[in-house]
Amino acid sequence: MVFKKIRLIGRSNESFENAVDDAVDRAEETLDNLMWVSVENQSVELARAEREYQVEIEVAFELDEGVGE
Repeated sequence: MVFKKIRLIGRSNESFENAVDDAVDRAEETLDNLMWVSVENQSVELARAEREYQVEIEVAFELDEGVGE
């Protein structure tokens, strides 16, 4: 088995948990064989009138046989 990792940033005006869900939901829509997610960084953007919670996640997924070989 061979895995690939990518980084994604999720955002939410409600919470860090919703920001993680935002990024994971998008990954599930576009990637196959998701295996795990790791939260790497959390931050809150204060520049706007409303706070924006942001998380940087690392998503790992298994490559199909023959991909990348």
